[in-house]
Amino acid sequence: MTTRWRRALRRAWIELPLMVWLVLVWGALWEDFSPANLVFGLILSVVIVRTFRLPPVRLSGRFDVPRALSFLLWFVWQVIKGSFITLWVAVRQGPKVHNAVVEVPLRTREDLMITAIGHVASLIPGSLVLDVDRRHGTLYLHVLNVKDAKDADRFRADVLEIERRLIFVMGTCEEIDLLRDEELRVAKELVAARRKADGWDLKAPAPTQPGAVGQENKEAQR
Repeated sequence: MTTRWRRALRRAWIELPLMVWLVLVWGALWEDFSPANLVFGLILSVVIVRTFRLPPVRLSGRFDVPRALSFLLWFVWQVIKGSFITLWVAVRQGPKVHNAVVEVPLRTREDLMITAIGHVASLIPGSLVLDVDRRHGTLYLHVLNVKDAKDADRFRADVLEIERRLIFVMGTCEEIDLLRDEELRVAKELVAARRKADGWDLKAPAPTQPGAVGQENKEAQR
C-alpha cells in the first residue's frame, strides 16, 4: 500500500466519528432516519468535511455504554416532558408568553462536547441555540417561558445537567475529575448550610491544657 493511500485511509478514519455525528444530527433535525435521508446526510457530511476547514475534533478515547443508555432514556423523557410543557404554555399563555435569551457558561472547552450539548438542548422542546462562544465555552439559547432570573437559573441548571451526563458518557478523565470535585464541594457546602440552619456549632472546642480540668475542679471546691 502506497503512502498516499495510507494517508487517505488515516484521514478517513479520523474524520469518521465527525461524519457519523453529522449524519445523526441531520436525521434528528429532519426527524427522519430513513435510509434515503441518512444517505443524503452522509453526502452532505462528506462535502462539509472535505470542503470547509474545520477545527480539529479531539476525542476523549472513552465511551461509557451503560451511561449512554441511561442518557438516552433520560433524553427521551426530557423530550416528552418538554413537549407537554410547551403545549401547556402555548395553550395557557398564547402570544403573552415571556421568552428570553439565556447565557449558559459551560465547564468544558472541547468543541465536540459543546456541540453535543447545544444539539441536545435544542432538540428538547422549549429552547434553541442562537450563538456559541467557543473560546469561553458559552452557549446562548432562546428559551420559552422565562419570566425572571430564577427561571433563567433553573434553565442553566438543566443545561449543566445535560453537560454533566454527556461528560460521564464520553468526556475526558480531566473533565470527570473536575465534575467530581465540584460535586464534592457542593455537597460540603450543602451540609454546612444545613448545620448552620439547624443551629449546630461547627467550631470545634478549644483543646484544654493538661491539668486544666483538675485546676478548675479545685477552684470549684474552694
